[in-house]
Parts: sequence; structure tokens; C-alpha cells
Amino acid sequence: MELRARAAQTRLIAFDIDGVMTDGGLTYTDDGHELKTFNVQDGLGIKLLQKAGIEVAIITGRKSGVVAARARDLGIEHVHQGVADKRATLAALLERLGVQWPECAFMGDDLIDLPAMTRCGLAIAPANARPVVKEIAHTVTEAGGGRGAVREAAELILEAQGRLAAAFAPYLDPQ
Repeated sequence: MELRARAAQTRLIAFDIDGVMTDGGLTYTDDGHELKTFNVQDGLGIKLLQKAGIEVAIITGRKSGVVAARARDLGIEHVHQGVADKRATLAALLERLGVQWPECAFMGDDLIDLPAMTRCGLAIAPANARPVVKEIAHTVTEAGGGRGAVREAAELILEAQGRLAAAFAPYLDPQ
């Protein structure tokens, strides 16, 4: 199936965190607190997806208070942390939401993401993904994780669904 057709049927997109929503780096303070850097343009991309009625989820292998805070900030309701089997977690979410596998996108960068990515209708990898993940993905973004890759994915989906112009319109209105 062609990339545009895959993106056009997306009703839910799930994202990994480290290496996708962030650059994959982990920073710790002297007292052991973890720091992550997120991209604000990626955040707006998520908000655009949500406004278009596309469900957004986070499914990550690590647990972090920083991730929970970012999810709250963006209004992401479906947040799954400390997940060893991302495919099973995603399957349960799809069932709960009444979404089919072909209507689901997943964006990941490493081996743990492959079981979910290979089942989804649209598999997206950021530019910094491992080579094997890029080979499996239906598309690879030009930007790396934490550097606009999520925004690229959001715009790809919205464009394929004919919703990108409407999503941009409130920001382009001169009044």
C-alpha cells in the first residue's frame, strides 16, 4: 500500500519517547532526577492531530515523571510507561478504542518498537532510528527524534487526510 493511503486511514498514532519525542539522551541531576528535552514544534504537531480528531498515545519502555508531565501538558490521555511488550499494550488500546490495526500508526526508533511497528498500518521512524527500524518503517522522517520528527509525522498524516490546510488556517488568518 502506498504511504499516502496508509497515512490517510490513520485514526490513532502511538509514539515511543526516547529517540522519538526526545533525542534519546538521558540527563541526570546530582540528586538522581532525570531530565529530558522535548521539542515545542513536535508538541504543536500533537495538538494539531488531536484537534483533527486523531487519538494520540505514548507507549514507552521506561518510566519517567517527566514523560507524565509532558503528556499532561499536551493533553495526551493514553500514556503507557514501563512497557516491555508495546505490541500487546497497543493491541489492548486499539480494542478499547475500537480502532483496527490498519488505522493505527506507530513511531519508534529501536528494536523494542518493532513488534508494534510491523503490525500497524503506518510505521514511522525518525532519522536517528536504528538501521533495522528504518528498513521496517514505511517512512523515515528527515528530522531526528526530539528535533521535529513528530511534527513531520503529524503533518504527513494531516496532509494525507486533506486536513493540513484546515489545521494551519487558524494560524494563517490575518485577522
